[in-house]
Amino acid sequence: MANPTPDLLRNVGLFSTLEDKDLQSLAAEFSERRFVAGDKIALEGEGGLMFFVVESGELSVEVHGQEVSTIGPGGSFGEIALIDRRPRTATVTATSDVKAFGLPVFVFRPFVEARPQVAWKLLEAMADRLAIAESR
Repeated sequence: MANPTPDLLRNVGLFSTLEDKDLQSLAAEFSERRFVAGDKIALEGEGGLMFFVVESGELSVEVHGQEVSTIGPGGSFGEIALIDRRPRTATVTATSDVKAFGLPVFVFRPFVEARPQVAWKLLEAMADRLAIAESR
């Protein structure tokens, strides 16, 4: 199984400021995942313990049955699952064949604890999500 390239991870806002050695270390912790059109990767209201970065393909993001966005190559989702074990806030469905890389929370937590700059990026991402949710 392949791992994401450091360049793919650098495109993720959470990881954009990491040094190359940290990106390489983190990349080794991801596992390759493949999905076909119609696969539901995350289900709103269900538990989630995985963060995903998309290498290829397209996904639809739905909240309460309404499409609110799409995710394509270089996109990511599931960061809330990395911080909190609350139910997923959206359903993410593959609309084409998708190659992604998944990172489990039990690997990510110690990585962040050792790198405060990643923790700060997570806080910024959560503030963005909150602002979007409040505007609906």
